[in-house]
Amino acid sequence: MALDPYRPYPGCYDELVDGNGVARPQALSVARFIMQNGAEELARRQAELDRTISAMGVSFTVYSDSQNIDRAWPLDVVPRTIAASDWQRTSDGLKQRLQALNLFINDLYNDQKILKDGIVPSELVLKSKNFLAPCQGFEPAYKVWANICGTDLVRDGEGNFLVLEDNLRVPSGVSYMLENRTVMKRVFPELFAKSTIGPVDDYPAQLWNMLASLSPQDEETPRVVVLTPGIYNSAYFEHSFLAQQMGCPLAENNDLYVDDDRVYLRTLHGPQRVDVIYRRIDDTFIDPQVFRKDSALGIPGLIGAWRAGNVAIANAPGSGVADDKVIYAFVPEIIRYYLKQDPLIDNVPTYLCMDDKERDHVLANLDKLVVKPANESGGYGILIGPRATDEERAQCAAAIRENPRNFIAQPTLNLSTAPTLCDDLLEPRHLDLRPFILQGESLYCTNGGLSRVALRRGSLVVNSSQGGGSKDTWIINHGS
Repeated sequence: MALDPYRPYPGCYDELVDGNGVARPQALSVARFIMQNGAEELARRQAELDRTISAMGVSFTVYSDSQNIDRAWPLDVVPRTIAASDWQRTSDGLKQRLQALNLFINDLYNDQKILKDGIVPSELVLKSKNFLAPCQGFEPAYKVWANICGTDLVRDGEGNFLVLEDNLRVPSGVSYMLENRTVMKRVFPELFAKSTIGPVDDYPAQLWNMLASLSPQDEETPRVVVLTPGIYNSAYFEHSFLAQQMGCPLAENNDLYVDDDRVYLRTLHGPQRVDVIYRRIDDTFIDPQVFRKDSALGIPGLIGAWRAGNVAIANAPGSGVADDKVIYAFVPEIIRYYLKQDPLIDNVPTYLCMDDKERDHVLANLDKLVVKPANESGGYGILIGPRATDEERAQCAAAIRENPRNFIAQPTLNLSTAPTLCDDLLEPRHLDLRPFILQGESLYCTNGGLSRVALRRGSLVVNSSQGGGSKDTWIINHGS
């Protein structure tokens, strides 16, 4: 079935059609709907979708916009379809990756065998701002530090999934994955009736079960709280959404206190002991007695209670040591070292600017590469060389020379595309994918994840804070 007149960009893998414009097997139901109903009906459904999102209050925050801080969540009406057969291997690879990363983090804070064996340079870890000395000598439940991971994936021109980066500190976006599905079911009931689409609505239950498995108390129903910095945080919608979905209290730091190395929640019925904290606050802000003394978001004594084994924290403090774009380059070797397996998903080829030869290559090819700071997120600080000005490339080169350890570079990829409704026309737009992986007593990976799409023509920046949007992601069997 040809999807006329839509055509993908040359050299890019399109999620809906092949290079001849013929719908892929897993996308037949979506393509058939588009062909039978046309762009006018899609525009009508997009308007219905936007009204639903507004009525549900699904929003996100843009700090740089002083006039309108809260914005309605941008969801495109055309779903992204991925074959279930493709996804099975990808899911297995994501679980493999998180297992290895957790073994790596636990090793770093204890025996440091991987450093002694020279697999990862010691100075890369021990001098990292994310290596937190107060966490040394501790082992959390199941020796798992990063319990919730959001791994960013892209497809290359051949359609192969590649890992772009790992997000191991306080990864966000899963609430939008869930809300996208809720909205799409309302707007396209006929497509869900005709297709076999992998569910995502089990995530809150899976998250609760994982968090409960971390409890240091032998109780049937441990007390779990979601710790938020408050309403002015850009991800506050997600914090409140997940707390509501799990039936957990949503707490700020003033709602919690530590007494005798135990954490308590202030309630109308008196203090109640807390067993597990799902924290959405950065590592160095969670305890002013141990980390940043100026933190107004933390709970004094929390690290002491955690180290005493009286409360579990997910993700564990210190897990950010592996959430570093320089460490990312070593993950394939980390997998081989700990699991004695080859990676099931490849990295994007990466140049380390801390290496003299690789830095020289990067500086000589800034017009061809994407340069990223090691510890930024949200799309900030990235230089897309082919689209940068001479002045921007010169500023980037100076920053690399001043602090080479802080930068990596990667080839400019032809990210995959999907049809996106733009001014009532279907046009290709680049996108990535953030699945969510949980590890506690067991491992779990979402069916797909949050697909983020660059709404500007030709743009490679998909972050909502940078003008991007999203798509519902359907893991679907061929021919369904």
